[in-house]
Amino acid sequence: MTSKEIFNILETVSDPEIPVLTIADLGILQKAEIDENTGKVTVYITPTYNGCPAMDMITINIKSALQEAGITECEVISLLEPTWTTDWITYEGRKKLMDYGISPPAEQSSDTSFLTGKSPVVQCPQCKSVNTELVSRFGSTACKALYKCKDCLEPFDYFKCH
Repeated sequence: MTSKEIFNILETVSDPEIPVLTIADLGILQKAEIDENTGKVTVYITPTYNGCPAMDMITINIKSALQEAGITECEVISLLEPTWTTDWITYEGRKKLMDYGISPPAEQSSDTSFLTGKSPVVQCPQCKSVNTELVSRFGSTACKALYKCKDCLEPFDYFKCH
């Protein structure tokens, strides 16, 4: 099996917190290497943030996907540098977030709203309006904020810039 074939398998591994996204959509899947002597596969991933509780499950899911493909020796290594950024979420991943009901990051890189006091312009995933307001800087997970649409009145998660 080649590194490309292994990477293709890994591209199907879903994020446990947002199952419509794969680890490739999120940009956390960095590379996979095969030791030609032992056949051991080493997978490199970057956590969305230090201490992300989903990383343990992602590691289990990576090993499971590779086992199903007949690869029994696998190591998953978390890379802390460079630091993951929402800029790494693919176009397809952003579309999947919106379709799933989570507004994708509205800006690139870091959210400066803590410094400026201004929230980013966030599109409602239900009605596509930008007439939205921040309800809470913390949503269902640490990487999301809670917003409300002023037009359709629906609450929704926003995947914060990071």
